[in-house]
Amino acid sequence: MAPASEIDLFAPIERDVILEVRTSKMKTMPGLKIETGIDKRLRSGRVPVSFVGLDADEHDLVFHGGPDKAIHGYCCSHYPTWQKEFPEAATRFDRGGFGENFVMQRMNERNVCIGDIVSVGDDGVLLQVSLPRQPCFKLNHRFQLKNFAPNTYRTSRTGWYYRVLREGSVQAGDEIRLVQRKWPKWTIERVQEYLHRTLDDAAMNEELAAIADMGDESRKAFEKRVEKLKAKQKRAAGAEGEEKERWRDFKIVEKKVQTPRISSFVLEATNRDPEEEEEGDVPLGSHARLKLPNGLLRSYSIVSGTPTRFELGIALEDPSRGGSAYLHNTAKEGDVLQVGRVTADVKPAGAASNHVFVVSGIGITAFLGMLERYQKIHWETTLHFALRDAAADMPFRARVEALAGSVRVRVYDGSKGERMDIPAIFDGLPWNSHVYVCGPTRMMDEAMREARKRGMGEDEVHFEAFGADTTGDPFEVEVRSARKKEAKVLQVGAEETLLEVLRKHFGDEGVASSCEVGNCGTCRVALKGGRVDHRGTSLMEEEKSDAMLSCVSRGIGRIAIEI
Repeated sequence: MAPASEIDLFAPIERDVILEVRTSKMKTMPGLKIETGIDKRLRSGRVPVSFVGLDADEHDLVFHGGPDKAIHGYCCSHYPTWQKEFPEAATRFDRGGFGENFVMQRMNERNVCIGDIVSVGDDGVLLQVSLPRQPCFKLNHRFQLKNFAPNTYRTSRTGWYYRVLREGSVQAGDEIRLVQRKWPKWTIERVQEYLHRTLDDAAMNEELAAIADMGDESRKAFEKRVEKLKAKQKRAAGAEGEEKERWRDFKIVEKKVQTPRISSFVLEATNRDPEEEEEGDVPLGSHARLKLPNGLLRSYSIVSGTPTRFELGIALEDPSRGGSAYLHNTAKEGDVLQVGRVTADVKPAGAASNHVFVVSGIGITAFLGMLERYQKIHWETTLHFALRDAAADMPFRARVEALAGSVRVRVYDGSKGERMDIPAIFDGLPWNSHVYVCGPTRMMDEAMREARKRGMGEDEVHFEAFGADTTGDPFEVEVRSARKKEAKVLQVGAEETLLEVLRKHFGDEGVASSCEVGNCGTCRVALKGGRVDHRGTSLMEEEKSDAMLSCVSRGIGRIAIEI
């Protein structure tokens, strides 16, 4: 066998040898509760091949296995490169490390094409290349390297999947031969270029969406991009160049008391859009902006639902600014409210090995849908949930209790003197954890201090505020328009937000907004001069020099912005 350094991975190749055949049973990952089939062991002798893969090979069927992912192939010539690039994990980069079934030396992502049909050995096995392998956090955990997985698709060293066209048996030493190549321009590497690196090429997305031999996972991703692009073009054509907020009528079809302070509301569009029905659930961590009959604009976290029917959980604030009081005391089933933008500001941290939620009271509404999703896909998840009185004040009790088992749930009952110990939670974080925090300002501030104390980056902790202090000293703002040459100088009072002042002078469409507590970043404006008291959590530290959140942040003295 030639040394890896002597192998030209770009050389066309029509045959190779299967050096090893590997399979595994499901096992618990070290340090986690979840099970995985990544730990493939060598098989000797002939191994039966069926339409769902190799004999005695088990998969986590959420992400792996099935007809399109029956067998995983990987080029072992990549391992020496990984060892050089990550010397601290060099001993872990060995054959079978990526959970591959077939170990090959020359076939790789640069000379294997989507749709390739290959024969294996002399027992009649016929396979077809179906998908690039999509890496997940388990590679990070296996190699003990944070955020390692994205390197695999950036460098196109992921491996690929086969579907089985004809059953039989295989063994190490069998020759694998190209029988038919239907899509010669679409190597695995080139597919990954548009799947992961160049996402906005409309022509390539359309072409890839039309490859019938591509497995559902990737083909549907391209199809969805094509649909979104067409919808965006349609909206742009109808908006005459301006993206205006679209207000639609939604009926309250269910109002339910969850606790003495919290009620849930199910809202359903009066005119349902078939295109939206096909989009599925709203993104995790979404907010809906409501225009209430009393004229107030408010944003609330969507617990779960679709773009045309979703559920909100709303606490009666004390004191109320008017929105929660109206919904609790006046709104009833059958009433119609207007709903504007639905935006999402939480991105699931797919590279993390552990997901730790730190939540108080109504804060569960921001993350409940995410917790349920993580439960379904078998991500390692822990919920720390603080309540004034666990017996009386737990909203969505049945759904929270249904998490127990696969999700570690720790409830802190204030009525029994139990207190959530934020420093202890951060001290006990397992390796490669992502933390999600939602609660009152005092709890959020403590969590932020603990995260900074431990050097945790902004990509390791997500803060979701359900209230924000927006008051402060009055300031002056020079507002420049990206479309107009003249500038206006406006005054922002001690009790006003910059967003409110901009709306008074430029209308509701002057600056877009959604959550209005500094989580989502929709209200971001360009900062052109002056000092700012930055509040909210959606701006990265490096962004604060040239941007601010108009819903919560305040200028110091005089500032200049552009909208």
